[in-house]
Amino acid sequence: MRAGPNSRSASAGRRTRVHVVSDVHGNTEALARAGDGADALVCLGDLVLFLDYADHSRGIFPDLFGVENADRIVALRTERRFEEARDFGRELWAGLDRNAAIVAAVRKQYAEMFAALPTPTYATYGNVDIPGLWPEYAGPGTTVLDGDRVEIGGRVFGFVGGGLRTPMRTPYEISDEEYAAKIEAVGPVDVLCTHIPPEVPELTYDTVARRFERGSRALLDAIRRTRPRYALFGHVHQPLARRMRIGDTECVNVGHFASTGRPWALEW
Repeated sequence: MRAGPNSRSASAGRRTRVHVVSDVHGNTEALARAGDGADALVCLGDLVLFLDYADHSRGIFPDLFGVENADRIVALRTERRFEEARDFGRELWAGLDRNAAIVAAVRKQYAEMFAALPTPTYATYGNVDIPGLWPEYAGPGTTVLDGDRVEIGGRVFGFVGGGLRTPMRTPYEISDEEYAAKIEAVGPVDVLCTHIPPEVPELTYDTVARRFERGSRALLDAIRRTRPRYALFGHVHQPLARRMRIGDTECVNVGHFASTGRPWALEW
């Protein structure tokens, strides 16, 4: 387990404040202010903005193919017509080097967003992130964790990044077994930080996209078994419930940062 910079100050009686964000999706301006007044920033991933479902003019997709095509693909996905959406996407990408175009656009976004992160930041990946690029942009003040723990202000934080496999086929989706292994590796912690929520209907249903996102059964089981004080996550932008208790654990969705620009604060 890694030691954070504030563990001594907490033991000496000083209060610790941590700001938590998730689903940044290109909101670099707000990200630069997210750590103001806090001892540390925790970021739970999805820095990349591929397509803004609220504003179809923003993101990598409309930059490449225009707003009208973005309107169409959002409509197909919202209606769960995933095969048609993939066919339409293949038509648009025909003749283009898809990987090169996406990586170039992601690099530009990462350069701006990692430069905006305060020191110290503790971060894990979201499902739309590209983990292989992070070492190029994460500076010395940013600690990247995935299946790992760190102590901040005398409390142990555990981090598990990425998402589970879906028809959307976003860049960092892994198998249920691999995800469960990372949850197991983290073990008991005070604050369990993940990108995706536990598998609870109220926490996984997106009221605007009108679909259930994938939550983790292994995460839900770990919450019930190890009883962390908090389980923090994002991924679902407009859930039925932004917070609820599971046994002794306060579960909080912090995945509203792209639209609100406001971090969630934890203080002790």
